Amino acid sequence: MNLFAEIRGLVIDALGRMQSEGALPGGLAFDNVAVEPPRDAAHGDMATNAAMVLAKPAGMKPRDIAAALARELSADDRIDSADVAGPGFLNLRLAPSVWQGVIGAVLARGDGFGRSDMGQGRRVNVEYVSANPTGPLHVGHTRGAVFGDALASLLAYAGHDVTREYYINDGGAQVDVLARSVYLRYLEAHGHQVAFEDGTYPGDYLVPVGQALKDKVGDAWVDQPEEVWLAEARVFATGAMMDLIRADLAALGVEMDVFFSEKSLYGTGRIEAALASLDDKGLIYEGVLEPPKGKKPEDWEPREQTLFRSTDHGDDVDRPVKKSDGSWTYFAPDIAYHFDKVFRGFDELIDVFGADHGGYVKRMKAAVSALSDGKVPLDIKLTQLVKLWKNGEPFKMSKRAGNFVTLRDVVDQVGPGVTRFVMLTRKNDAPLDFDFDKVLEQSRENPVFYVQYAHARVMSLLRRAAEAGLDAGDARLGGADLSRLDHEAELAVAKKLAEWPRQVEIAARTHEPHRIAFYLYELAGDFHALWNRGNDLPGLRFLQDGDEDTSRSKLALARAVSVVISSGLGILGVTPAQEMR
Repeated sequence: MNLFAEIRGLVIDALGRMQSEGALPGGLAFDNVAVEPPRDAAHGDMATNAAMVLAKPAGMKPRDIAAALARELSADDRIDSADVAGPGFLNLRLAPSVWQGVIGAVLARGDGFGRSDMGQGRRVNVEYVSANPTGPLHVGHTRGAVFGDALASLLAYAGHDVTREYYINDGGAQVDVLARSVYLRYLEAHGHQVAFEDGTYPGDYLVPVGQALKDKVGDAWVDQPEEVWLAEARVFATGAMMDLIRADLAALGVEMDVFFSEKSLYGTGRIEAALASLDDKGLIYEGVLEPPKGKKPEDWEPREQTLFRSTDHGDDVDRPVKKSDGSWTYFAPDIAYHFDKVFRGFDELIDVFGADHGGYVKRMKAAVSALSDGKVPLDIKLTQLVKLWKNGEPFKMSKRAGNFVTLRDVVDQVGPGVTRFVMLTRKNDAPLDFDFDKVLEQSRENPVFYVQYAHARVMSLLRRAAEAGLDAGDARLGGADLSRLDHEAELAVAKKLAEWPRQVEIAARTHEPHRIAFYLYELAGDFHALWNRGNDLPGLRFLQDGDEDTSRSKLALARAVSVVISSGLGILGVTPAQEMR
C-alpha cells in the first residue's frame, strides 16, 4: 500500500474525467504529475503539481486547472479539503479514516507493508568492499561494507533480484608483497630475526599465518630464494587473508553471494576476449596520450600504447589498456571483470568504491557502456572517509593491523548493529564522524538509541498488556476499532507510517539507503512525542485502565510503529531491540 501512489491515481482519474467533460483538452500526458508531501506540513497532507505541469500544454492558466481539479477531488470521501495555493499548486487534506486505514494496512501486511515490486525482478549486481587481500578490513572498508550491504537489502526489498559480490584483487603486485611479508613471519616462526622493509606489511595479524605456513611446509623454505616459494606463498597467504576478511564481514553481519578472483582473468583469455569485444566496435587503437595535466612537456616521454577510446562513451580522455612493454594496465582486468558481469546477464551494475577511486568513475562507466552497447547502466557510489573519536580525541591505530583501525576494532567497541546504523547516518559521499562515546549514550542525540528505544517501548507495552490479561496479539489488534485514534498526535504517527512505502521506493531508486535511517529517526521522534503527550493527557496513553477496546486501538498504532521500525532496521542489517538495558 503506497498511499501517495493511491492519491496520485485519484488525481489522474480526476484529470481524466475533466478531459471527458471538456474541462481539459485531450491528448495530455500525465507522466510528470506528482503527489508529494508539502514543504510545509501546515499547508496540508499532500500536494500535487498537476495544474503547474499541465498548464502550458493545455493552454490554460494553472490556477483555473487547479480550481477545477479541486472540485473533482472534493467529491471523494478520502479528501477532506482541496485548496489552491500560490501559482497553482493544490494542497490536499485527507480524512482521518484514511490515516487510520494505514494502521490497519500495516498490521494486515506485517513486514510486507512497504515492500515494492518496483524492481520487477531486474537483476542487479552490487559489488562492494573488494579490499586488497593483504590484511584485515579497516574502518574505511567498514563504511563501504555497510553501505553496500544495506543498498543490496534495500533493492531486494523493492523487488530487485540482487547479487552481492566481492572482487578479490589477487592479481597485482601487492599480493607478492603479502607473500614476502608472510615469508618473513614464517622465518620468524623458525626463530630468525627479520626486518620489514620495502613496503612489506608489519601487522601482527600475519604472525599466525607465518606459523601456519611453518606447520605446513616445515623448514623446506628457510633460506630459499623467491623462485622456490613465492608462487605457493601467494596462494597460501591470499587464502589466509580471505578467511580473515570473511570472518570480519561475518562479524559485521555481511554475507556475500559471490567472491570473484581477479587472478582468474589472467592467462585464461578473458581479458583478451573483453578487449576484442571493444576492438570489434572500433574502440581499441594504438596511440600516444597527451601529457598529464601539471607536467611540463619536456618531462613527458610519449609512448605508443594500446588505448581504449573511452571518450566515445563520456570519458574525459582515452585510457591505456596495455603498456608499451606489452603488459596489461590495471584497467584491463577491470574491463574484463565488468565484461563478465554483463555476460552473466545483469540488468544493472552498482560498484561501491572508496573516496580515493573518484578518478576511476568515468572510465569504468565508459567501459560498461561500450561493453553493453549502453544497455546495462553502471552506478558507482563513493564512500567518504570516516573519522573515529573516543574520549574527545582521535581513536588510536590498531597495533594488530600495524597502521590503521580495523573493522574489528570498531565492532568490538560498540557491536555490529550500532556500527551499521551509525555508518548510515550520513549520505555515502559525505564525511562521517564516528564518536564511540556518543554512539553509546542514551539520548535523542544518538539516533541508534532513539530508534531502538521506540521499538523497545512498544515491546514493553505489549508485555505489560499481556501481564494485565489483555489479548494484544496481532490478530486482535488488527480487528481493533481504529476510528478511536483521532487525536492530532496519533494521526501524526499514522501519517509518518504512510510515508514508509514511498520512502522505500525513493531510497531504492536513488540508491541512498541513508534515507531509511533518516526516516526511522523521524518515525521514532513522532512516536516518542505521542508517548510524552500521554504524560499530560491521560487519554493519549496506550493502556487505558478499564477500557480494553480503546487500549487495543492505541496498541494497534504502537504495534504498527514497531512493524515498520523492524522492517527498516532489517534493511539496514540491524536487529531491533526488545528491551533497553
